[in-house]
Amino acid sequence: MSTLSQTSPSTGGSRWLAALAEFFNPRQLASKAQQLLLPLVGILLFLGFWHLAAPQVQTSLGAFPGPADVAEQAGALWQEHQDQRARADKFITMQEQRNERILAENPDAEVKIRDYPGAPTFVDQIGTSLVTVLAGFALATVIAVPLGIVVGLNRHVNAAINPLIQVFKPVSPLAWLPLVTMVVSATYVSDDPMFEKAFLTSMFTVTLCSLWPTLINTSFGVAAVNPDLVNVSKVLRLSFWTHVRKVVLPSSIPMIFTGLRVSLGIAWMVLIAAEMLAQNPGLGKFVWDEFQNGSSESLSRIMVAVLAIGFIGFLLDRGMLLIQRKVAWNE
Repeated sequence: MSTLSQTSPSTGGSRWLAALAEFFNPRQLASKAQQLLLPLVGILLFLGFWHLAAPQVQTSLGAFPGPADVAEQAGALWQEHQDQRARADKFITMQEQRNERILAENPDAEVKIRDYPGAPTFVDQIGTSLVTVLAGFALATVIAVPLGIVVGLNRHVNAAINPLIQVFKPVSPLAWLPLVTMVVSATYVSDDPMFEKAFLTSMFTVTLCSLWPTLINTSFGVAAVNPDLVNVSKVLRLSFWTHVRKVVLPSSIPMIFTGLRVSLGIAWMVLIAAEMLAQNPGLGKFVWDEFQNGSSESLSRIMVAVLAIGFIGFLLDRGMLLIQRKVAWNE
């Protein structure tokens, strides 16, 4: 025991030294520097080109906004959000004080807290778009993954469903939107609705346009399961659900997540167009309202929205990739 206790510190120290030596290895440092510098160089070149080219493009609202103009409007939009939150907090506080006075005079009185009636800010609209796209994507996943498993396991179902997939897959969201709008308006009738019709219209449009990549990839992944594993499952006489859980899903998870990543990207793109027409108070409506506004700041604000849409799409894809790495245990 004494020998082990005497040698363990030196062993731990040698491990630390080895780790430090590996971290400061010139090749490792050069590789990491390259990974960081190349994207940074690309961004700087893009910003430089944008800065030089923007003044050369003249529109009916003036010159196309450069990076400085867009950054200024981004700050202005954030300040507007902060001011709106302050007014909303003041509005709620005033109602609470009023209710306290009413209850002090009449303890049995019914009091209410009304929501702040102000228009949603740019940050609020980002939140609305994220909720809408995730709801539509979740619904598409719930439909596409089980159906894809069934299609992949049965060649007869595959032959029956495949023509429908090929017909509906390329349909534009602009074609789906009027149909979805009419169906939602006709079927979702309530005096106290839980969801706004614009939200449901945008969500269902996202679902209809984004489920196909997941459905196709799931069916391909299930059909490509190693035949040896399928034979072992038959020999063991596994039930259908056990076969799917123990054999099919572990083998097809990478293909399923590839389809999910593609579907999420499509869902995010479709959402912006759907919100423009359905008037769901998200980023699409923000872009449309600024376009209709036609002020000198509109182009800069639209560019802020464009960059936000692109950056959020990037984060959604990275998030899905991170989930894939945690779930795809057989890679």
